[in-house]
Amino acid sequence: MTSDLTLAESGPAAGRPVLVLHGGGGPATVTPIDEHFATSAHTLLPTHPGWNGTPRPADFSTVADLAAAYLRLLRERDLSDVLVIGSSLGGWIAAELATADTEGLISGIVLLNSVGIEVDGEPLQDFFALDARGVAEYAFHDSERFYVDPATVPAERRDVIQANMAALRVFSGGPAMSDPTLRPRLAAVTAPTLVLWGESDRIATPAYGKEYAASFADARFEVVAEAGHLPHLEQPARTFALLDDFAAETGRRQEAGS
Repeated sequence: MTSDLTLAESGPAAGRPVLVLHGGGGPATVTPIDEHFATSAHTLLPTHPGWNGTPRPADFSTVADLAAAYLRLLRERDLSDVLVIGSSLGGWIAAELATADTEGLISGIVLLNSVGIEVDGEPLQDFFALDARGVAEYAFHDSERFYVDPATVPAERRDVIQANMAALRVFSGGPAMSDPTLRPRLAAVTAPTLVLWGESDRIATPAYGKEYAASFADARFEVVAEAGHLPHLEQPARTFALLDDFAAETGRRQEAGS
C-alpha cells in the first residue's frame, strides 16, 4: 500500500522526520504545519487514500488501515526519531500508529484536537449533521472569519469536499468518530505526547481533550486560547511555539548533540 500513497515531502533530507497527518478537511488544513517544520526538518505530508481524488482500495477502510500504512512507510524509509503530528482524524491515526510502533521509531506525538476515543459525558459533535454555518460555529472560535458560504464555492471544489466527507465517514465509522478499543491501548504508548487543544472547540471539547491526554502514560495537555478545532489556523503563533518547544524536548538527535 505504501507505494500507492500520495505523499508530499519537504525540507532537508537530513532533518528530523516529521509526519503530518491531516483531518477530514484534507491536507490543506495542515499545510501551515508542514511549511513551518520544513524550514529545518524533513516533513512527510500524506494525502489519506480517498481524499482529494486519491484512490482508496475497497478493503482499505479503517483508521487502523491508515496507521498500518504509515508505519510501513516509516519502516521502508528506515526512519527513526520521528515526530508525528496529527490534527482531528489525523490525531486519531497518530494515536493508533503510536500503539503499533513496537520498534520505537516515533520519539514524539502531537495530537491537535484529536478524535478517536470514547469519553463518558463528553460525546463528540456529529460533524456530518452540521451545515456550513454549523461547522464554522462549532469548529472555530471566530466563526465569522472562517465561515464559507457554500454558494460561493465553485462546483468542482464542492465535489471534492463532498468526496472528502464521504471518505471521512468511511474511515471514522460515521458520527461516533471513535474506536472503543483505542483508549485502553494508549496506556502502553511510551513516546512523549503533547495533546494540544483549542479552548473554543465544540466538535471535541477541551474536557474531552484532557481525558485524551490522561489516557497516555507520558502526556501533557495544553490549551490554546481563542482557537477552536484547528488551533494552528486560528492561532498559529501560539500553536507553533508549543510545537517547537515539544519538538526540541523530544528530538533524540538534539539530545545526542547536547
